[in-house]
Amino acid sequence: MILKEDIEKLAEEFLEGTDMFIVKLNVGSDNKITIYIDGDSGVTIKDCVGLSRHIENQFDRETEDFELNVSSAGVDQPFINLRQYLKYIERPVEVYLTDGTKKLGILQKADENEIVIALEKKSNNKKAKKMIAGEPITIPMQDISQTKAFIIF
Repeated sequence: MILKEDIEKLAEEFLEGTDMFIVKLNVGSDNKITIYIDGDSGVTIKDCVGLSRHIENQFDRETEDFELNVSSAGVDQPFINLRQYLKYIERPVEVYLTDGTKKLGILQKADENEIVIALEKKSNNKKAKKMIAGEPITIPMQDISQTKAFIIF
């Protein structure tokens, strides 16, 4: 059986010296390995393929049968770790709170305890392609059920 710690070590070894990082890593009892990575300047398919090959080359398929999926943490996926929040400072986010409400605004600050967003200010210009930052609010991390990047087209 392949151990999660071994895969994590190999992935960190590959990502060392880059601006990329592990967002989520799972190794199932059936040796199904799933890794999501992100990077401060994004992740390419080439990055995912490189990590996949790096890990695959460390195991003998005759000895260990496994399935490996390496993917970027998609822009539509919720943030899982603080580094993802930090990547989105000064960018629009949607924050879903544990009370069922949603806040939309520009992420201004994030740490392990709380985030600060400048709430979206409604614009009279219907064709505006940019979110206008309004009043900032502080939201404790324990009040957040999920946060996602908000894409403006």
